[in-house]
Amino acid sequence: MSGSRWDRRRLRRAASAILRAGLEAADPGKLIRRHLRLDAQSLASVNARFRFGPGRRLAVVSVGKAAITMARAAEEVLGDRISAALAVDVLARPGLTRTRLLVARHPVPDERGLAAAEELEALALGLGKDDLLLLLVSGGASALLPAPVPGVPLADKAAVTSLLLRAGATIAELNTVRKHLSRLKGGGLVRAAAPARVIALVLSDVVGDDLSTIASGPTVPDPTTYTAALDVLRLRGVWPSVPSSVLSHLEAGARGEVPETLKPGDPLFRKVITRVIGSNRWTVEAAAQEARHQGLRSVVLTTRLEGEAREVARVLVAILRECAETGSPENPPLCVLAGGETTVTVRGEGRGGRNQEMALAAVEPLSRFPTHAVFASLATDGTDGASDAAGAIADQQSLPRSQALGLAHPTAFLAENDSTSFFAPLGDLIVTGPTGTNVVDLTVLLAGAARRGGPEAG
Repeated sequence: MSGSRWDRRRLRRAASAILRAGLEAADPGKLIRRHLRLDAQSLASVNARFRFGPGRRLAVVSVGKAAITMARAAEEVLGDRISAALAVDVLARPGLTRTRLLVARHPVPDERGLAAAEELEALALGLGKDDLLLLLVSGGASALLPAPVPGVPLADKAAVTSLLLRAGATIAELNTVRKHLSRLKGGGLVRAAAPARVIALVLSDVVGDDLSTIASGPTVPDPTTYTAALDVLRLRGVWPSVPSSVLSHLEAGARGEVPETLKPGDPLFRKVITRVIGSNRWTVEAAAQEARHQGLRSVVLTTRLEGEAREVARVLVAILRECAETGSPENPPLCVLAGGETTVTVRGEGRGGRNQEMALAAVEPLSRFPTHAVFASLATDGTDGASDAAGAIADQQSLPRSQALGLAHPTAFLAENDSTSFFAPLGDLIVTGPTGTNVVDLTVLLAGAARRGGPEAG
């Protein structure tokens, strides 16, 4: 391959194709149809079978940013076998005929989410031992189904969520707290649905696919404790601002005065099956396959990417440069892939999200790159933090292009967490709109083959 083929424009086109392939691999409709099999007498799913018969009900509940897409696929497969169906999503979109659609707020819960959680809880409580609850879960379900414990107002629970998000808490830390403030999380939905059977099909939005963290684990045992939840508040420095109702409940739980969430070994889980049917790992694998199809060597760095977004970006660019200069672990032209979810500690008042902040932090080191290079990252749900964009793309020309437009240095935008205002004038925001899926983030770094004399213009 000649170095001239892999100029800036060619790499950017390849990056777009690779991101698109990753998103297509996480299509929740295809995943649901793949995992539901219906015949005249029964429904088969994840090595379990539910036989239809007189008095036996099939209730379908879909919750999360992919709820409508997953519910629509379930309707297509199950048809009039569905006895009752409920979907809770962040947006109202058409296409459901047998499912009641409710809309609620994410990531900070609202009263609509509270009403949705109460409706789901009532549905679960009404099921009997011969019934099946089919739960379809995707990212965002925690915030969309707030069911606060007695004594904790929804506003106080929402305030804690906001505090932790601004403090850069990980999803695992956030959900450790939320599970201990909820009736449905941490296995609580299993408690409500008992003695009915439960099958949960999960689209993972969590690094490592930990089922106890995804959607705060409504159908699986919770290994965390009230003490751990209190530790998160201390670790993230939000303790002084936490509402007193929240502290009182968590402290009472730590003293053993309030029942814990359901733990491993609880007999209620004997009638429950929970399976991950789609995740970041499969998305990254599909992106790697597309990179090879594009003619690039492919390196999957990790599907467990975590850390402060701006610091992670600098490390990723350094790894790409090592490849470009030494050929280790792979020679360019190549694509380095990473999946996961970084965090942003908010210090400014700007707009953007973790993916745009990563791309912004990459701008300056990319400007010194020995060959053409691209950094692109997006949130697979289409929404990157406080922004209408899914992410952003940067390359070795981003810095000089911004200077030509009279923009401040990227460090000034980083100081204000204002990545959107940097990339918007460049036309380098990645805007997908709501994608109907959510398997956290996908980051691609591409380097063209180095040529003597450095990168060519283009």
